[in-house]
Amino acid sequence: MKRRTQGVHPYPRTARLNELLHQIVADAIERIDDGHLELVTVMSVEVEPDMRHAVVYVDTPIREARDDEIIAALESHRVALQAAIAREARIKRTPTLTFRPDQVERSAARVEDVLRHLGDDT
Repeated sequence: MKRRTQGVHPYPRTARLNELLHQIVADAIERIDDGHLELVTVMSVEVEPDMRHAVVYVDTPIREARDDEIIAALESHRVALQAAIAREARIKRTPTLTFRPDQVERSAARVEDVLRHLGDDT
């Protein structure tokens, strides 16, 4: 039987950091008073292995028409979001955030929509 030693985690540091930043950024966006960010959901965060940059994938129920507005609003609050990370996470350096729409969620929604319409044709 293997013994776990103190400090050994079952998954890599970047995966733990992805989850931590996801929680911090989502909470910080929720506290921002900006109408453009009302329905924004942080879907995931991917930190690069060197931990200098992180991509925040976001989604909203109102699709492509608002992507540019949402990304611009997030960019305008980037410094505040990075400050929240610096305050709440115990890491040596705060990664520079980049924001992108979550295409995975949208592709899944399109597939689901197609499958739903296929059932209507029979």
